[in-house]
Amino acid sequence: MSLVMNEIRYLQVADNLAQAIKNGSLLAGSRLPSVRGYAQSHQVSINTVVAAYRTLEDRGLIEARPQSGFYVCSPSTAVVPTATVGKPVDEVLDLIDTVFAAQQNPHFTNISLACPQTGDFYPSAKLGRIMASLLRREPQLISQYSLPPGSRRLRQQIARRAMTLGMLADPADITITHGCMEALQLALRVTTKPGDCVGLESPTYFYLMPLLASLGLKAVEIPTDPQQGISLDVLELLLEEGRLNALIAMPTVQNPLGYTMPLAAKKRLAQLMNDHQVPLIEDGLYAEIQFGSTLSPAVKAFDRDGWVLFCSSFTKTLAPDFRIGWIDGGRFAEALHKLKAVSSMAEPMLLSETLALFLESGGYDHHLRSLRRRYAQQVQQAQQLITRNFPRGTTVTQPAGGFVFWVEFPDSVDTVALFHQLLQEQICLTPGTLYSPSGRYRHAFRLSCCYPFNSRYTGALERLGAVACEMSGLPAGMQWWPVQEAAAERDAS
Repeated sequence: MSLVMNEIRYLQVADNLAQAIKNGSLLAGSRLPSVRGYAQSHQVSINTVVAAYRTLEDRGLIEARPQSGFYVCSPSTAVVPTATVGKPVDEVLDLIDTVFAAQQNPHFTNISLACPQTGDFYPSAKLGRIMASLLRREPQLISQYSLPPGSRRLRQQIARRAMTLGMLADPADITITHGCMEALQLALRVTTKPGDCVGLESPTYFYLMPLLASLGLKAVEIPTDPQQGISLDVLELLLEEGRLNALIAMPTVQNPLGYTMPLAAKKRLAQLMNDHQVPLIEDGLYAEIQFGSTLSPAVKAFDRDGWVLFCSSFTKTLAPDFRIGWIDGGRFAEALHKLKAVSSMAEPMLLSETLALFLESGGYDHHLRSLRRRYAQQVQQAQQLITRNFPRGTTVTQPAGGFVFWVEFPDSVDTVALFHQLLQEQICLTPGTLYSPSGRYRHAFRLSCCYPFNSRYTGALERLGAVACEMSGLPAGMQWWPVQEAAAERDAS
């Protein structure tokens, strides 16, 4: 059976069981059939049943009890994530500092950071020519501030580009920022206050936890499926109980899992946030690096009443060092303009105008097609190498775009210990615990394919695989399954 059919089958099993729970055929506290028993009676694979049960766990409908099996949750005990401050912020920042220090050291090989090092993938020469021409024609640009909301020419081009993601953006609602990180920070500051609770995907981008802590905000970790995205059932429950003040999500090419939410799920997400009048801060950083010929629209495209704030940047697609980002603030646009003015005041006019002229030139779509093709190739090459060298039982996600994906080792592999051991060999990765407010995913890490795919990079992956095999006691040669189904042998045994 094809991989796609297997994925559809586990969702069908999950939906059938969810309906049985909803209509009372399966009562709260009742035990579900064993994985093997259900697989035999319904003539499906063990992998499919495990994936379905895990999906129901994420929805808060069932719970696993050690040495006992799976049980239906009562309505009062359905999984509702609680707010957490997470790991000590200093501890997280110390680890992040170590990772970035290794990035700056030319003797280290970094295989996890999403800092593009593939310079020939980007149109640097053309951008340089545009900038030089601008300086000759308009030398005063180097002495001018681009005050909020930022370069009008650039905001017009961004609004035009936003249409490719289904958005009808008004240039007047767009604020130019210092990269996507500042856009996210401004969005949080304008929509929340200290003590508020912010929903996060799990796993999520590791810098979000220190960011929330710096603003006095609490993280609410929401289960996230590596193909379907954030659990909308859990999210709806949190919204109905008034336990979220905002949500940060990356529905298109999520970091670190790489998934893109199905269209119906995106529409439902927009409706939930608008119905409950809770801001969704949509991170669209990788939305233009989707693989394939058709782009999935942003959730912002379905925003009815302006409760979605869309944040993005050109740092991954065009000019990493320019650090030019933007935010379409919806109903918060005016407040964002003012907050930007008192935060970092302005962006470099020369850089903004250079990007605007490049976008006007019409070469951006051609560049993006090349970028998508080259990153898709590097992701494929990395996954083939992993298949040969990582321990049996390792799983990987299948990214819908970008250049990062999620790797889960067998539980016996501790990626924090792996991080410290490989650091002695001048190889650096980011342990999975960084991507969770509660320190989960100790057996996982994010792999980045934005580095030159040369012998140094492949050698680092091969060495990582060898150390992981030693740590796990398992031979190399992983199974090629999606993350949801890959743990079936462990869970069913």
